[in-house]
Amino acid sequence: MKESKNKTILIMGLALFATFFGAGNLIFPPFLGNEVGSAWFVGFIGFFIVDVGLSVLAIWASVLNKRGEPQGVVSKIGEMPGKVFLSICILCIGPGLAIPRTGAVTFEMSVQTLMPSMNSWVFSAIFFGVALALTIRPTKVVDIVGNYLTPILVATMAILIVMGIVSPLGPATATPDVVPLKEGLMQGYQTMDALGALLMAGIVISAAHSKGYTEKGEVSGMIVKAGAIAGILLGLVYGGLTYLGATTSTLGDYAGMGQAQLLLAIVNGLMGKTGVILLAVVVLLACMTTAIGLTSVAGHYFTDLSGGKLPYKYLVIAIHTFSFVVSNIGLSNIISISAPILTVLFPPLMVLVIMTFVDNALKKDTYAAAVGTLFAFVVSACEVLTGFGMPFGFVGSIPLAQFGLAWLIPAIIGAIIGFFIKRNVPKEA
Repeated sequence: MKESKNKTILIMGLALFATFFGAGNLIFPPFLGNEVGSAWFVGFIGFFIVDVGLSVLAIWASVLNKRGEPQGVVSKIGEMPGKVFLSICILCIGPGLAIPRTGAVTFEMSVQTLMPSMNSWVFSAIFFGVALALTIRPTKVVDIVGNYLTPILVATMAILIVMGIVSPLGPATATPDVVPLKEGLMQGYQTMDALGALLMAGIVISAAHSKGYTEKGEVSGMIVKAGAIAGILLGLVYGGLTYLGATTSTLGDYAGMGQAQLLLAIVNGLMGKTGVILLAVVVLLACMTTAIGLTSVAGHYFTDLSGGKLPYKYLVIAIHTFSFVVSNIGLSNIISISAPILTVLFPPLMVLVIMTFVDNALKKDTYAAAVGTLFAFVVSACEVLTGFGMPFGFVGSIPLAQFGLAWLIPAIIGAIIGFFIKRNVPKEA
């Protein structure tokens, strides 16, 4: 018997919100606010577009494309290139960046607060050892902890935001030499939510099926509404945290802090030592469940991709071993390494997701999405390489480059060019 549709949509929306609302991502909005000061809302718009907005659109694209699966989004650049691109995305939200970051965030926000003398290598060995055990042999403990952690984390953030609005730490004033929209985009890339969003549609599809809804069109409509609910909730929380960061923009005690240290300092300023300890404990457990979940996703993906030739058990061991090593280079270094990689990946992903929604209006035998994606990738890669001293300074002269959107106009031009290039479709005999 079907449960109420509105109730099911609400449950699906909350499930998506909980999936995206990771403890590791809490560190970026306050840092953004601190960087842009009184222009925090403009910065937040950039953050919202590439984090929340693109993530929700990616979920919608995963179920609304002609194939009704993630590969249907990325295969617009070709079946094999699409698999390569999706694999790179999974590596980023897996052992390459996101999983090591859970360990680094936990160490800097939790362990150094609760046990200042703990060695990072010793802690990482314990952290990823426990995560490995729970990933290989899943238990209900993980589900129970996860189900209770999100409400506690949300409640803590809600109290923090209200306190920061009622009694702000300081005035949000203008900060020079910062482009708010660009800074928002760059911080939004760091969350990596959109990279994993293509695969998260399965969570809400399963939820709909378990409630008795199986018709594809009906389920797709429910997912669209559930995604909107998740997007609104995420926007409220991240917007509030960005504002809190803005209230520290002129306070000397908060200057020069890293992302994790800044959030802890804000919590300490508003809620005192008790709030810091509460946040430290919640972050510790939340990052553990995130590490387990991401490892499971990456392990199953590559096992399926290899047709079972890469056993899940050995992949999980390799992922946690690699993550253990990388996590010890430090949170700031992980963020520095991830910045150029994500700056290259996100523009092509945006093009692929957006092109999914105009796909039905285009001829099936054109290269509009493929060429648009290629142009976005090339421009973004050149922009990143310029930062490493390569002679691609012309990228800075492209319209919108000052906002971090140098790829946008070339992508549109590429899509238009690709529309007039016909695919070689074999004729039927």
